Amino acid sequence: MLEIFENSIVSVVHFQLWKVNVALSIAMLCFQGDVHRDGDYHRAVHVWIFAESTQELLVQLRADCKDSWPGHWDISSAGHISAGDSSLVTARRELQEELGITLPKDAFEQLYVLLEEWVTNEGKFINNEYCDVYLVTTIDPIPLEAFTLQESEVSAVKYVHYEEYRSLLAKKDPQYVPYDVNSQYCQLFEILSKRYKQNAEARATILQKQLNRYAPISLGAEYSGLSSADKEVLALVVKAARIMDDIFFIQVWYSNPSLRDWLQQHADESRLNNLKQMYFAVNKSPWSCLDENEAFLTSADSAVKLLPEATKPMVGWKGIEYRTAFPVVKPPGASFYPPDMDKMEFELWKKSLPEDKQKEAMGFFNVIKRQSERILDESLSVATRDTHDLYIVPYSQEYNALLTKASDLLHKAGDLTSCSSLKKLLHSKADAFLSNEYYDSDIAWMELDSKLDITIGPYETYEDGLFGYKATFEAFIGIRDDEATSQLKLFGDHLQVLERNLPVDDIYKSEDVSAAPIRVVQLIYNAGDVKGPQTVAFNLPNDERIVNERGSSMVMLKNVSEAKFKLILLPISHVCIIEEQRKYVDFNSFFTHTVCHECCHGIGPHTITLPSGKKSTVRLELQDVHSAMEEAKADIVGLWALRFLVNKNLLPKTLLKSMYVSFLAGCFRSIRFGLEEAHGKGQALQFNYLFEKGAFLLQPDGAFSVDFDKVEDAVESLSREILTIQGRGDKCAAEALLSKYCVLTQPLKSVLEKLSLIEVPVDILPHFPIADEVFGKEL
Repeated sequence: MLEIFENSIVSVVHFQLWKVNVALSIAMLCFQGDVHRDGDYHRAVHVWIFAESTQELLVQLRADCKDSWPGHWDISSAGHISAGDSSLVTARRELQEELGITLPKDAFEQLYVLLEEWVTNEGKFINNEYCDVYLVTTIDPIPLEAFTLQESEVSAVKYVHYEEYRSLLAKKDPQYVPYDVNSQYCQLFEILSKRYKQNAEARATILQKQLNRYAPISLGAEYSGLSSADKEVLALVVKAARIMDDIFFIQVWYSNPSLRDWLQQHADESRLNNLKQMYFAVNKSPWSCLDENEAFLTSADSAVKLLPEATKPMVGWKGIEYRTAFPVVKPPGASFYPPDMDKMEFELWKKSLPEDKQKEAMGFFNVIKRQSERILDESLSVATRDTHDLYIVPYSQEYNALLTKASDLLHKAGDLTSCSSLKKLLHSKADAFLSNEYYDSDIAWMELDSKLDITIGPYETYEDGLFGYKATFEAFIGIRDDEATSQLKLFGDHLQVLERNLPVDDIYKSEDVSAAPIRVVQLIYNAGDVKGPQTVAFNLPNDERIVNERGSSMVMLKNVSEAKFKLILLPISHVCIIEEQRKYVDFNSFFTHTVCHECCHGIGPHTITLPSGKKSTVRLELQDVHSAMEEAKADIVGLWALRFLVNKNLLPKTLLKSMYVSFLAGCFRSIRFGLEEAHGKGQALQFNYLFEKGAFLLQPDGAFSVDFDKVEDAVESLSREILTIQGRGDKCAAEALLSKYCVLTQPLKSVLEKLSLIEVPVDILPHFPIADEVFGKEL
């Protein structure tokens, strides 16, 4: 588990974000004059080069002609971020210009943002600087002869052990720029100390405990009834699904694939390395899903790459070996946006675009990149850069090599199957991978009527923590359970009735809601965006055009639900629910609410009219809080809908008490996913709201119960509030609701501690035998 100190730095970064945004705007204006003469606030980059084998930092001797601290030893490299430039591109360019070192973006780890405020030269030099501090970690020191120094900036370079450097600063050595070792700036030393002095056995123990929160289980289904052709189809689709994994690793973070490969290559070297690889495979990133995305690895654990031509050539030296970097804090924009882009920059750029391009910028199936980064990578002339730095790249171009392979596999599978609807799905999805047009393939998915049930492509937007715009690639392959599917037709057939009776003003209700087809599936393989806690169901597509025209379809993963109920929900109920109500926790009510949850994604506000009269969607208006609000809506409205159907005698009255108590137990299950995850956020909101209303009660022995006299009104009240917020597209109200209720209250903390002590699993860790059959033992 990553050291607490590094996380404390993150909080400082978040605290200063609004200042950084303001500084960015100011910088665009103030660089026309002398920022240091006038004391204007501006942005800069500080880049430290650290040699891992010697634990030394590179320092540079500032040229004698410098305005501040001439002839003093200082940071490896630093410079202003000019108006219109970005932080990371500036950091890379400064290393090139000052030291003659050319490094790719995956060599740079942003540590924190620092505000420097000081005055020198008898008040003639005023420094008010927001500095993005980067670390480049090389394996060995770079030979001093390999540097090409910019004479106007740098007179010399040398390496010094980081602890010695801290000591020199503490002693105020006159040869060094006088940084305060007790200031935020010198947190660099604490990061390095914690990172490289960790006890291997202690780390292994922590990782083992984190892994133990997942209960291993083998998931499969009986597919002997498939024809020989469909078995060939299945093998091809599983291979295509594995490619979704490869794309998803890139989408999470651009150095993620190299980290994955490195951990796999070195897993057998020690117990710690094996645990690192195993836990990485669970999370598909160095950030732990169950720990608020806290990093469990650092760049010191990352892959090593060799760059033979990063500096001028030297006889007998192979080049720079560096660690591929990733930040301590999980980037909210993943790899969908430049890592140094914030919301303000995106919004300013978007407003400059024509209306059709604005919609494209907010679309599901593209990434946003920088012209300046492309120019730097390709050594193009600056004259080739457009007016704005950001630009759009469709998925079909960004992931072309991988999508071409997946497309070929799906076309081959489509040629083999005799099922017409499956054939249409496979061919249309294969075409969509290369055209970037997913409408037809999503319609084909909704119309799928096949024993072999396949969902593959870009769908969910949870990974986009900035706006919730961009879709991640995923795959679910299963065998349809025809008997269970036929039993659930009731829910899809009554969506319009539920819509008309929703507890919200009529203005927010849809005129026409299509019946939602529901398919119950026994899962045999998944890939892509299925990290950490496993989904039990999904409602797709998310494209509002299709939802408005055709509704949506639901897939219920019954064997996943059964595994979670048996291994997790039942043990939770024995600890957290009072004895007299435990009898109400049963699989039927748990699974029925899951079905209704997915149905309720299809009702309520989607396309909305804003107070200004403008047409929009809930997703676009709520942006980054949309996922949590939508999950909370589907949950709580799902409870309301079940009660409605019971009152209409469409479901048995015996379901009422069991659904509320099973839901209460399920709250504790989902909140354990963490409050950074949409489902966990949604459940915390609901639990705390219902607890506040007296619908959930805490008993003296620490167990909980449902007050059946109060729960119905509380459920309806919260349903109304969430639906109204969505109908208005009111992001401020959504943020206020989440801020108030999406918290780990003392009752919740007590329950989570109790479950942790007795080691009730948080979720399942599935193994798919079909993977062994298709790929052998390589998985």
